[in-house]
Amino acid sequence: MLRIGFGVDAHRFAPLDTPDVRPVTLGGVVIPHDQGILAHSDGDALIHALCDALLGAIAAGDIGRHFPDSDPRWAGADSRVLLRAVVAQVAQAGYRVGNVDATVIAERPRLAAHIEAMRITLAEDLQVAPGAVSVKATTTETMGFAGRREGLAAQAVVLLLGREVG
Repeated sequence: MLRIGFGVDAHRFAPLDTPDVRPVTLGGVVIPHDQGILAHSDGDALIHALCDALLGAIAAGDIGRHFPDSDPRWAGADSRVLLRAVVAQVAQAGYRVGNVDATVIAERPRLAAHIEAMRITLAEDLQVAPGAVSVKATTTETMGFAGRREGLAAQAVVLLLGREVG
């Protein structure tokens, strides 16, 4: 049996010296930037979109349902820990990741030099080969909040395979 899930997340940039601002982290990789991400957890929009896609594929709600920002346990949380917990939930539901296709939308920081590290890190947490993880980056050609460099967004699509498939 196959399942498909889709997830989206976005976070706002803020000066690094602002409370609740974390370094820009995407796909578990810290990306140098002159601003940080305003977030309750570490603000890894790529992993958050991926968690939503995984949870959606098994009809288990979204990341906010499982790791609410109203719960102080998740303040500053490493999103890789959340992703591993979601992958365990996917396995408990009888599925495994087939492949992932994700896109980060941001004018800055430039991400090309970090894509491979993101793929490897995500593959490890998803328990798949790096070849099953696609991470892309795009801009909005200066349009919208990402184009104005107010923040960034990420989208992810996942294919889950039932344990008896493939």
